Amino acid sequence: MKIGTPKEIYEGEARVGMTPDSALALQKLGYECVIESGAGKAAGFTDDAYRAAGVTVAESADALYAQSDVIAKVRPPENGEVARLSADKTLISFFYPAQNKDLLEQAKASGANVIAMDMVPRISRAQKMDALSSMANIAGYRAVIEAGNNFGRFFTGQVTAAGKVPPAKVLVIGAGVAGLAAIGTATSLGAITYAFDVRPEVAEQIESMGAEFVYLDFAEQQDGATTGGYAAPSSPEFREKQLEKFRELAPQIDIVITTALIPGRDAPKLWLADMVAAMKPGSVIIDLAAERGGNCDLTVADQRVVSENGVIVIGYTDFPSRMATQASTLYATNIRHMMTDLTPAKDGQVVHNMEDDVIRGATVTYQGDITFPPPPPKIQAIAAQKPKEKAKELTPAEKHAKELAEFKAQTKSQVGLLAVGTAILLLVGVYAPASFMSHFIVFVLACFIGFQVIWNVSHSLHTPLMAVTNAISGIVILGALLQIGSSNWLVVILAALSVLIATINIVGGFLVTRRMLAMFQKS
Repeated sequence: MKIGTPKEIYEGEARVGMTPDSALALQKLGYECVIESGAGKAAGFTDDAYRAAGVTVAESADALYAQSDVIAKVRPPENGEVARLSADKTLISFFYPAQNKDLLEQAKASGANVIAMDMVPRISRAQKMDALSSMANIAGYRAVIEAGNNFGRFFTGQVTAAGKVPPAKVLVIGAGVAGLAAIGTATSLGAITYAFDVRPEVAEQIESMGAEFVYLDFAEQQDGATTGGYAAPSSPEFREKQLEKFRELAPQIDIVITTALIPGRDAPKLWLADMVAAMKPGSVIIDLAAERGGNCDLTVADQRVVSENGVIVIGYTDFPSRMATQASTLYATNIRHMMTDLTPAKDGQVVHNMEDDVIRGATVTYQGDITFPPPPPKIQAIAAQKPKEKAKELTPAEKHAKELAEFKAQTKSQVGLLAVGTAILLLVGVYAPASFMSHFIVFVLACFIGFQVIWNVSHSLHTPLMAVTNAISGIVILGALLQIGSSNWLVVILAALSVLIATINIVGGFLVTRRMLAMFQKS
């Protein structure tokens, strides 16, 4: 079978669904690869590069569709492209079936099998095919770069001979894939980064990346996660607390990056006009939800707008396409992994297994029927946070009963150990000579006393390890002092060396502990 990639006809789209590297991997699965002439030019891939990878270059889209069994592209198909599909073809692309009902009906009428890369379920096994995450990762990174291009100052703070420059303050709203990519980029550039998300379980992810999670003063815990790891709509009370917090932060923030989207819905309005008015002149807002209406009141899709008070609002919808080479490489890899799952025998034949959770979830039309929406995934991508159970306070009677039970259990175990030890000693004494038993008893008592001396040392002045080593060194000194008065000169020398080395160890232990404690003290 042949996999073909046409040139994207959507205005301004620079990405391509197949790269020379992904074509090599697809050929190993048994497929022949075809690409329309010039399809990869905007992404930096020439026709000659494809030919060198063994790809056939078709001169026109009609020629490509005519000979291809699988069509792999980026954008949802336009009307003219849907007309070229037939029942013996499979289309793999972004499709957005919830927003494109008419397109879904046209695909059904064509009889083609359509796999929507935006419908790949967000489960661990499907991460390698998750094209939404791949593109969101690029969009989040590019959003910070775009903000820096429009922001009139450094991200990081600097102290120079010409004066002091404060660090930029960045607020990221929505900590999905795009949000986390933006957080990572902003913190790496030295900005003071804040982030907010309706899912409290992502707070640890945000803080682990060096940003500060914005908490709301909200009495009831809001679980903003839905099945699949996406955000869920918030309650009106929670939304009011959100907006109240954002109004409080607006005058302090230099750059706002909004990424909040709910599948199948218009983007929620989170950064209102009064918040824009409260920001400093020269501040920047990057709205990654512009394609679905935007999170900011002033956002205009695909335009750069400057508010009356000098705040720049950017609503570009083609951030991944602005990094076309990187985006095409990642997207083509997602396509290649999807084809790997569709080709279990690696014989160049598509096996559309509707029992497979990933393939079933991504398929929107199959054999002339609409299969959207798919059944919900069996596993949540991010588990809902479980409320912590408070420890029950015991009454004085219950505490006494618990202590008594613990004492009885401890006494029982100690008596049992003593009985076992006594039995072993008696057994050894029956067969061992008297001289051995006297030494053996001294050895056992020495082990017991040594254990009690070492492990019962207080850690208040040392780390636990240093306390143990100092206790051992103390025992060494005591033993050496007992032997230092010996009449044998060799014993005296060895005892003196033991005292010296053990003393060095003890003094060094105190010095190391002092240095370690000093690390946690404010100067």
